[in-house]
Amino acid sequence: MKAVFVGAGSLTVMTARSLLKRGHEVIIVEWRKERIDALNEQLDCGFLHGDGSKPVVLRETDPEKTDVLYCLTNEDQTNIISSLVGRSLGFPRVVTKIDDPEFEHICIELGLEDTIIPSRTIGGHLADMFEGRDPLELSTMFRYEARAFSFVAREEDEGEVADLRVPRSTRVICIYRQNQFIVPNESSAIKAGDEVVLITQRENLEALQKQWMRAIGK
Repeated sequence: MKAVFVGAGSLTVMTARSLLKRGHEVIIVEWRKERIDALNEQLDCGFLHGDGSKPVVLRETDPEKTDVLYCLTNEDQTNIISSLVGRSLGFPRVVTKIDDPEFEHICIELGLEDTIIPSRTIGGHLADMFEGRDPLELSTMFRYEARAFSFVAREEDEGEVADLRVPRSTRVICIYRQNQFIVPNESSAIKAGDEVVLITQRENLEALQKQWMRAIGK
């Protein structure tokens, strides 16, 4: 399998090193030539000197033959733009790193479903460790064809959970409303601005993305 990284920070290096040990192909896109020169001695992978938020640069990595594009620079805006460019070029999967949680709803509204916030993930894990818990990542619980999908509710989505128009084999599993976590039933209300999390079959993801991308002209 092949992975392309935009940005050559510590998270990229650690992830790339693990992938290389497992026999995968890695390409790192970085605009700082001196950073590429330094890493060239550490990592046996491909490097591309350029701005990963520009289509002409990302196109050189051969998107259609790449499995995952990781946008992991130190700038949230750059990661979001690179992710949108990557999606438009045909990368099958795009992972977007953001440090500021304020950008999370924007990523959801833009359809960037694989958004990660490392500081929040690590902070939650450390807090669980402090209390003696052994947390199980949600992603390990979704097996076979099961997938999670989330969206920010619009005014036209307001109403009861039972009235939400979703494909078959799709259920609302939780709602985030401001600082409140809600485990809903069919009569629970959905309000504009809620982050709604669904569990669905993998084959439904495209239809769900189209349904909640209409608001931004996709």
